[in-house]
Amino acid sequence: MWEIDYDKAASVWVEKDKNSVHMKEDALKDKIDEFIKAHNTCALAVASGGFVRCTPIEYNYVDGNFYLFSEGGLKFKALKDNKHVAFAIYEPYGGFHQLKSLQVMGLASMIEPFTEEYLKIMEYKKIPVEAMKQLPMPMNLIKIVPESYDLLDSDLKKDGFGNRQHLDV
Repeated sequence: MWEIDYDKAASVWVEKDKNSVHMKEDALKDKIDEFIKAHNTCALAVASGGFVRCTPIEYNYVDGNFYLFSEGGLKFKALKDNKHVAFAIYEPYGGFHQLKSLQVMGLASMIEPFTEEYLKIMEYKKIPVEAMKQLPMPMNLIKIVPESYDLLDSDLKKDGFGNRQHLDV
């Protein structure tokens, strides 16, 4: 009976990365920031125990952190116990020569409603304070501090770099 070698499969990009041409950190960070700012929606993955949830959600990128307003939902079931999250931002698939995506891993925390940081993000989103106060309960604000990025961009090969670039923050 066939059985996959999970460790070998998991190490494919690690092995490819050893011989890849890497961008300088500042240039890579600029490329990542450009990609993040060109989009506003991600697929947020959370997990705790045997529970896994992936939620498409709008993000706001402010001061190098991601902020996500949410009424609630099952993602909070996992966030209660596990603050480690991952999310993906991506372009529609157009073939192997048109790949563009960003995977982010980071730590999530909840921002208390109407604190200075919460109000700053409301202002960034142009959400009136009075409108938020009239809701039955204020929107939850998830803050994600990125720990690492994996950028996949087929166009990087045109500049002599590997199409996958990794950055630890």
